[in-house]
Amino acid sequence: MSDRETVLELVKRLPPNVSLREIVREIEFIAAVKEGLEEIDQGNFVSIESVEQMIEAWTTK
Repeated sequence: MSDRETVLELVKRLPPNVSLREIVREIEFIAAVKEGLEEIDQGNFVSIESVEQMIEAWTTK
């Protein structure tokens, strides 16, 4: 689905009294999720194990 189609589907699902600000927030959220999924597909992510090690290092100092 293209970005344009995604936005059109989003707007169709929103209530009729939604504000422009709320529409923008929804679009920004969808864009961020899409970008995150694309990064994961490209292998740009931190494993859960690495995150657990980082948290352990932060909490034991």
